[in-house]
Amino acid sequence: MTDKPELPAPGGKIVMERAFKPVRIALLTVSDSRDESSDTSGAILSARVEEAGHIVAARTLVTDDKEIISATVRTWIDASDIDVVISTGGTGLTGRDVTPEALMPLFEKQIEGFAVVWHMVSYQSVGLSTLQSRAIAGVASGTFVFCLPGSNGAVKDGWDRILVSQLDSRHRPCNFVELMPRLRES
Repeated sequence: MTDKPELPAPGGKIVMERAFKPVRIALLTVSDSRDESSDTSGAILSARVEEAGHIVAARTLVTDDKEIISATVRTWIDASDIDVVISTGGTGLTGRDVTPEALMPLFEKQIEGFAVVWHMVSYQSVGLSTLQSRAIAGVASGTFVFCLPGSNGAVKDGWDRILVSQLDSRHRPCNFVELMPRLRES
């Protein structure tokens, strides 16, 4: 981990005097056409998570099957050693794209702003094609869940331009990490 991040997120800054807190992240690739050796988006995401100083607590690949996606994430959100789940794939418009349908029922709260910011970032990369993405996020059993599209570019944009800052405990004015101890409050 370097002492100085390359590019802070727009509208925020990294305060180096604050302590960095590594986050335990589970990574899920949803795909009917990839296997572990061809899962480039999962590999990119895994490398970036580790480069940022976080822990890849789990990583797996499943097919575009609503029940399998839901069961996998349900196991992770019930685990005490996972803080965040990030999925890649299955957020498009085709009949087999079911990640949002599989995971939204698990959410106690949806993070609507994530989709808004995702589309702003994505629009800068792919223009109006961002309309074909159903990237979503929410809180489920005290765990943050972020669903990114499956392309390498989408994973890079989602991590580099949104999640790396919001999962950094030093990011100001606020970040997701500082909320983690309070997510299970009632």
